[in-house]
Amino acid sequence: MSQTTIAIDKMKQSGMRVTKQRRDLVAYLAASEQFVPVTTLDKYMRQQYPGLSHDTIYRNVKEFEKLGILESDVQNEQAIVKLQCDFQHPHHHHFICTNCHRVQELKMCPLDYFENQLPGAKIASHNFELYGLCADCAQKQVANN
Repeated sequence: MSQTTIAIDKMKQSGMRVTKQRRDLVAYLAASEQFVPVTTLDKYMRQQYPGLSHDTIYRNVKEFEKLGILESDVQNEQAIVKLQCDFQHPHHHHFICTNCHRVQELKMCPLDYFENQLPGAKIASHNFELYGLCADCAQKQVANN
């Protein structure tokens, strides 16, 4: 089952109406293997649907995030989002290529390692991403040198 189909099923299960605009928002994010600035998503959606308000787009982003359809982060003080990588394991981390910006899911969570170093502490949340060159970009860089 595609990530788009799963996202739409989650909308239906939550009782959310599945409109053409919401389908298109999900499809736009599904087509990208990277985080997209919310401002870029807003611009795209408003080009497709000129009467669509900023508030509606941002409200949908927040609702999708609550449903676990979207992952969000902040980069350079800008909100960024992407379609959930793994609906079966929503808690995961990423490797983000600094060249092509492709996002790859990391299955292992390093939280246990840090909890062991903080006996008695209660960790409330965490965020963990790795940045560098993906295998394709690293190979191209070697070939160009």
